[in-house]
Amino acid sequence: MFEKDTPSVDVGLRLKQLRERRGISLRELSRLSGLSTNTLSMIERGQSSPSVSTLYRLVDALSVPISAVFQNEPRREAIVYRTESERAHVPFPLGVWEGLGGEAFVGNVQPFMLSLESGANSGQHRIVHTGHEFVMCLRGELEYEIGEEQFLLKAGDSLLFAARLEHRWRNPGSVVTNVIIVLSGFEEYESPGIYHYSSEAHQNPDEP
Repeated sequence: MFEKDTPSVDVGLRLKQLRERRGISLRELSRLSGLSTNTLSMIERGQSSPSVSTLYRLVDALSVPISAVFQNEPRREAIVYRTESERAHVPFPLGVWEGLGGEAFVGNVQPFMLSLESGANSGQHRIVHTGHEFVMCLRGELEYEIGEEQFLLKAGDSLLFAARLEHRWRNPGSVVTNVIIVLSGFEEYESPGIYHYSSEAHQNPDEP
């Protein structure tokens, strides 16, 4: 996760924060998750603890990885300095997400780096969020699908687009791909960097 010694997290509060960031009402989350609004309200107020299966239903409905629930909110800074060893690392199937300080920055900009093994992809669901997305391929190849268009980025190639357009990515090559992505101009309620982990990273472990 983001830190080795992560303090205790109020799961109900984190779920409420993630729901509000996504601009989703309790009623809408109830519809998406199949859980009653009363159950959701009790979870958010800390009066009930969600089971593992319930938690995975909620993160699926919110379209966020399970790690987002257990990530404590960092203190926001006007200046963020990170050494390589201080980067936040989040592994997911065939890849690693590395924060480059945006998760602790006061502004609405979030740079991060993805290291992707051959075949790594963003999951079966397309990504949509507010703001803009800049992609810079440093090594290997990265295929980006935006709407009905496809772009193949090789080392040195870049891509810039409105993130409201449905998009997804994958490494179609045979070597590891390294890419820097910068998200900017997104709404206050969003933290879109977390949408860029593979959706397979939060598959229900109780399922085969």
